[in-house]
Amino acid sequence: MATTPRRPVNPLDAAEALFKPAKKTPAAVVERRAIPVATETVSIKIDGDVLAFFQEDGPGWQERINAALRKAMEGTN
Repeated sequence: MATTPRRPVNPLDAAEALFKPAKKTPAAVVERRAIPVATETVSIKIDGDVLAFFQEDGPGWQERINAALRKAMEGTN
């Protein structure tokens, strides 16, 4: 009765067995919760007079624009 050897007899088969890719299980994905009120950097086009209006009171003009946009967003509901 002929049995197959445990190790490959053919040198090419032996080399192929050595370089066979290992089966790896992917690492578990860690889900990160989004920060509820995170700000994002964006680029938008605003008319010059609108920008000047918000910049008149000095620093904090971006927050004032954000507040105005949020008020407009909440007013549409």
